[in-house]
Amino acid sequence: MSLPLRLAGALLVLGLASCTSISTSTNYDPNSVQALDSYRTYAWLPMKAGADPRIYNPIIQARVQLAVDRELQARGYQKVEEGQKADFKVGWHGAVDEKVDVDVINNFYGYAWDPWYDPFFGPVAYGGAGLSQPVVREYREGTLILDVVDGASNKLVWRGTAQAELSEHMDAKKSQKLINKAADELLEKFPPEPQKK
Repeated sequence: MSLPLRLAGALLVLGLASCTSISTSTNYDPNSVQALDSYRTYAWLPMKAGADPRIYNPIIQARVQLAVDRELQARGYQKVEEGQKADFKVGWHGAVDEKVDVDVINNFYGYAWDPWYDPFFGPVAYGGAGLSQPVVREYREGTLILDVVDGASNKLVWRGTAQAELSEHMDAKKSQKLINKAADELLEKFPPEPQKK
């Protein structure tokens, strides 16, 4: 494994190029919507033990907690210390996966394609009129999952997932900024609105 890949994993940067968007989704227990709406205090679950230390380490834990604390407290939730009773608990999971994107380039409409039209793919050789050329691009995708567990029942009641293409070059400041963005976009959907009957 190359040094840049190890560093990217260690930072769990969700490190997109600044122009790339973060894809988010949420899911929740519909029977818990009323409880979710009544939550006021929260505490953090302990970091996942025995997991990949490139992702689950105190640096990443601090960055995720900083981002999530900021968003939750801005929305009126109060963090309580470990051991104190909380309405809900927050946990997180992370992953960095290798991905492959395949696109097909052709000159079906009679005009040529050149690499400067798309900076991701670089030079591509293609055949004559109507012939197609597959173009393969490898990249890394980062995933951040936030879990909300009910404090009384200890049941998972809400989960938010953010995914994004990782940037090749990411420093600590950019990493925190993008984790902040992921937390903001996820927690915009928390708590969920009751479904209309």
